[in-house]
Amino acid sequence: MKRRIVLAVLIVICVLLQATVCPMIAIGDIKPNLLIILTVSFGLMRGRREGMLIGFFCGLLTDISFESTLGFNALMYLLVGYFSGYFFRIFYDDDIKTPLLLISVSDLVYGIVQYGFRFLLRGRINFPFYLGRIILPEVVYTLILTFVCYQIFYRINHWLSFADA
Repeated sequence: MKRRIVLAVLIVICVLLQATVCPMIAIGDIKPNLLIILTVSFGLMRGRREGMLIGFFCGLLTDISFESTLGFNALMYLLVGYFSGYFFRIFYDDDIKTPLLLISVSDLVYGIVQYGFRFLLRGRINFPFYLGRIILPEVVYTLILTFVCYQIFYRINHWLSFADA
């Protein structure tokens, strides 16, 4: 029960930070994706089911709060959490290379899918521009933020693991 409450509060805090603080620290309209970091981190540390649930609720709150299309972000983050949960078995506590790789690939795929559904289907076909000016800088900015956020999420997960026992 304590785990669910803490995770719900953590999801709400991250969605609020994504909506308020991340636009303030944006560099040239490029913001880090804190929700990808949260979803991949817990998918990696807790497995597919937990990553999927956290991703779904992160995306659902994002859709309800900021988007006109309900369910797109919920599905995207759910899939990110599910696929990052596959690496649960090869996860080592002291190694940050696996989370960095998973977060960068997840953010890259998320950006490409966003482009495909939000711009390409409307006839905006300048993908190299979008890739070079939006997707890749966001991946780099998210990776920089990962060094700090992942350690926080790791400590929260470690604390919750001992609280459950």
